[in-house]
Amino acid sequence: MTPQQLSHELREEQSPDLNRRRWIIGLSMAGAAIGQVVTLYQTGIINRLPDPPLPFIDSNRVNASNYAYKRAQTPDAVLMILTYGLTAWAAAAGGKDRASNTPALPIAMGLKTIADTATNLQLAREEWQDNKAFCAYCQTASLLSVASVALAVPEMVRAFRTLFRR
Repeated sequence: MTPQQLSHELREEQSPDLNRRRWIIGLSMAGAAIGQVVTLYQTGIINRLPDPPLPFIDSNRVNASNYAYKRAQTPDAVLMILTYGLTAWAAAAGGKDRASNTPALPIAMGLKTIADTATNLQLAREEWQDNKAFCAYCQTASLLSVASVALAVPEMVRAFRTLFRR
């Protein structure tokens, strides 16, 4: 596929798979934006994360805790930006008919959304275990990941069917 054809398909073509991929890209960008806001807090650029008045929510405590800085000697929200960027890339890669032309792409995207959700669930467990509180921002990102899995499944299933027909 030429760059010109890919540009046209991604920007102008319509299909159920493309529409779901666009949603995944948008949800991933929202997840990255959440990561950016939390990164601003975790690096001292802003002093406070406003939270909704809900029990068990304390984003400031969670994101200032040891839990939030124990991986790769970096604030975890920076890693959140990276991982959601990779998910957006997996959704943006390939043309309109990639489930039949390059089935590895939708399979990789689907597996990445599943991995994001599994990671977020594990991190939520750790948030609670270490802090007896949740980060509202992180849990919102978790919901975005769950929605992305639901959106990724139809194209991923078609891609698996393509592989097994060959």
